[in-house]
Amino acid sequence: MYSPQSLHRWGITHTESMERLAYSQALRDPMSMERTNLLNMAKLSIKGLIESALSFGRTLDSDYPPLQQFFVVMEHCLKHGLRVKKSFLGYNKSLWGPLEMVEKLCPEAGEIAASVRDLPGLKTPLGRARAWLRLALMQKRLADYLRLLITRKDLLSDFYENSAVMVEEEGAVIVGLLVGLNVIDANLCVKGEDLDTQVGVIDFSMYLKNDIDDYRSEERNGQIAAILDQKNYVEELNRQLNSSVHGLQGRVDNLEKSNSKLIEELAIAKNNIIKLQEENHQLRNENTIILMKAQQQLEVTQVDVDVELDTFKKSRQGLDEMYNEARRQLREECQLRQDVENELVVQVSMKQEMDLAMKLLEKDIHEKQDTLIGLRHQLDEVKAINVEMYSKMQTSDDGMKQKNDMITRLEEKTNQITATMKQLEQRLQEVDRDRWTAEDGARKFKQDFVNKADSLQKQVAQREKQRLQLETDLKIEKEWQQTLQNNLERERDIVAQLSAEAQQINGLKKEFHRLQDENSQLTGVCDEQEQALEELGCKLSESKLKIEDIKEANKALQGGQIWLKDKDANICKLCEKEFSISRRKHHCRNCGEIFCNACSDNELPLPASPKPVRVCDTCHALLLQRCSSNAT
Repeated sequence: MYSPQSLHRWGITHTESMERLAYSQALRDPMSMERTNLLNMAKLSIKGLIESALSFGRTLDSDYPPLQQFFVVMEHCLKHGLRVKKSFLGYNKSLWGPLEMVEKLCPEAGEIAASVRDLPGLKTPLGRARAWLRLALMQKRLADYLRLLITRKDLLSDFYENSAVMVEEEGAVIVGLLVGLNVIDANLCVKGEDLDTQVGVIDFSMYLKNDIDDYRSEERNGQIAAILDQKNYVEELNRQLNSSVHGLQGRVDNLEKSNSKLIEELAIAKNNIIKLQEENHQLRNENTIILMKAQQQLEVTQVDVDVELDTFKKSRQGLDEMYNEARRQLREECQLRQDVENELVVQVSMKQEMDLAMKLLEKDIHEKQDTLIGLRHQLDEVKAINVEMYSKMQTSDDGMKQKNDMITRLEEKTNQITATMKQLEQRLQEVDRDRWTAEDGARKFKQDFVNKADSLQKQVAQREKQRLQLETDLKIEKEWQQTLQNNLERERDIVAQLSAEAQQINGLKKEFHRLQDENSQLTGVCDEQEQALEELGCKLSESKLKIEDIKEANKALQGGQIWLKDKDANICKLCEKEFSISRRKHHCRNCGEIFCNACSDNELPLPASPKPVRVCDTCHALLLQRCSSNAT
């Protein structure tokens, strides 16, 4: 990295070369002379502003004199070579035109431009340009905005002449110097300030110093630069730690999201297991219900069969009784018929006897006519008896027919009963077959249910394994989260250590304020010894000639070594270890190469610097050997 002494030395060398070029072209080109003078004034104003702001030690306001002079110098630099534009009111020469173009090149500058346009007290373009410069400085983007502007030569050609400061190389140099203003904190009240009517006059008395002041300012600048390097290192370390903390926080958030997803998946798996258990329970309930229904159906069918058997038995018993009663009646009728037949036989025998008696009577008619009337009366009586017997015989025949009809009906009924008994027996057989098929179906359903229950148990076991796997994964994630939490705690401890170091830096700031007080006393002594601007020019020219001689002597002593750039080195030249945040880059002030702190922790005075500066181990040994040989 560049040391403050080397930056100061190279800045003076570049200034000397630019001034010599300006002196050579002064007689031929007055615009070149103006550019050189503006560049020198910009350097003096920026350098004085940085030094005074660091010595001031707090936020700058609008009344700070070096800051006011800086804005005046910047206004002169931006006005140099500005084209005159013709308008309705006459000729106009304004800074607001090129500064307004920055909004198109960088969208971030649109906020500043909008704020400037919204300010109620600004009526002129010059006032808007002055307000824009103050807002850009407070935003610490002034150098970035002007760098974007000077890179667009095609746009600048509409506002500036070809020999203007913003178009030539001096504009790039001024923009490079403006980068140093990023270390300054400013709080400027633009709204209440009258920027339209301010008169921009450069006060040269602030930049008149002598040789003693230059030497002391160089020494003071070295201290300030060292403190600034430490501050930048701590800020960079804080940014790296903040980025690592944000990264860890992002990882923690991602792990929390994945943890929540795993918890959701676990809940879903548990819900699925609960659903499967409910389905299993429901299937078991359905199975029990089906078994109960089958048993109920079997019991109902068994009861129906029993009832039908009972009814069959009862009907059969009733039919047997009816059959027995019919047989008994039939036997009684047969007995009655036998009696009637016996009576008929008796009557027949009696008729035969009567016929014999008739024959005897007919034989005796002639013999006994006297007894004929009596016999006729007896015959009439016998006829009546015969008629009665005949009617009785007909009634008995009708009864016999009825009894025969009843017997036929009873036989038909017995046949129907036997047919119904056969049907009941067939139905009983069918019920037995249905019961056997129902029992076979129940056995098959029970077997299927057992198989399905086994498969469900296997699925439940698999789900249980998955749940155990998810629980183990969740435990691993929790352990990983705990390790990340421990790492975060360690990072917080590191941040606490850095805060302690920041407090040490605050102590250094207090020491710096004490040095600033001493500096203010010294500046009071130096103010008494200031001289006119012409004497300062003479002394500056003499000191520049001396510095040129010292530079040539330094180049001769260093043997024309090249100062290596930071971006060209990624490893240490000596130990070949890679650079990082903890292993920083350091230049050897003798050979110009880049080394780590362990390989360049030596300090020796060089011909170019009477104070001890950093050198590498190789140059340290070489310089010590050279000094010993010179001493002998």
